[in-house]
Amino acid sequence: MAAFATIVTGRNRRDKSGMKATGQDHPQDRLRAVLARHDRLVLAVSGGVDSMTLAHAAHCLPPVGDGVTVCHAVSPAVPAEATARVRDHARRHGWHLLVLEAGEFADPDYLRNPVNRCYFCKSNLYDRIAASVPGTIASGANLDDLGDYRPGLQAASERRVCHPFVEAGMTKADIRAMARQFGLDDIAELPAQPCLASRIETGLTVTPEDLGFVEQVERALTQMAPGKTLRCRVVARGIRLELSEALIADAALYQRLATTAQQLCDNAGRSLLSIVPYRRGSAFLHG
Repeated sequence: MAAFATIVTGRNRRDKSGMKATGQDHPQDRLRAVLARHDRLVLAVSGGVDSMTLAHAAHCLPPVGDGVTVCHAVSPAVPAEATARVRDHARRHGWHLLVLEAGEFADPDYLRNPVNRCYFCKSNLYDRIAASVPGTIASGANLDDLGDYRPGLQAASERRVCHPFVEAGMTKADIRAMARQFGLDDIAELPAQPCLASRIETGLTVTPEDLGFVEQVERALTQMAPGKTLRCRVVARGIRLELSEALIADAALYQRLATTAQQLCDNAGRSLLSIVPYRRGSAFLHG
């Protein structure tokens, strides 16, 4: 994924969270202690709830040292909405932004879309960040992520990327609670949104065209069903749409979503094969 680096000076930072320290057993204070171990942090921020909350925490919970760098990936695999979200928070909170290219679309191993595609994505991202910005690279990974198959964590381990939420013993629920405490209402309830390449069935080549179509469909349908879980999957024979059970149960909304998806597929010369219940990671074929 291409990288979007945000240099944020750490001088004269105040605790802007408005929360009082409650002792090391509180997630906020555990995270504060973890962040304080580093003189300079480089945060890899995707625009999702985890990494965005980490970025705000690094600015709200002193001390973190004399500087923080926030890096946001921009590429065909990253929804424009995520980039817009990072830009908006950067503007509102005074972050200084610098765009970098991470170069995963120049990596044939990534484009082949093997089972460990994320390893090549994160390797490109972390290598470019390390070559461009000094400091310890940190991700928004949390305890819940450790139970999944995540090749990107191998790339992180090889490059000594740290995971502050993991070190602080924080889960996704803890992170959402912290975002609410920070007053980040637009962040706290964000649904899980992995990169667009996760919609491409394992073994199918990753192309900007497919990713652009996925983004177009999901953006159109999400506008009709905001905050709901849905996925546009590119599989070997065409397109498979996945909807949460709540969306499937709403007959009127389901019909509107199905009609819109069919029209978009027809316009793009693609086949809408089926509409099925959402299943996390269903485009990922392991073994």
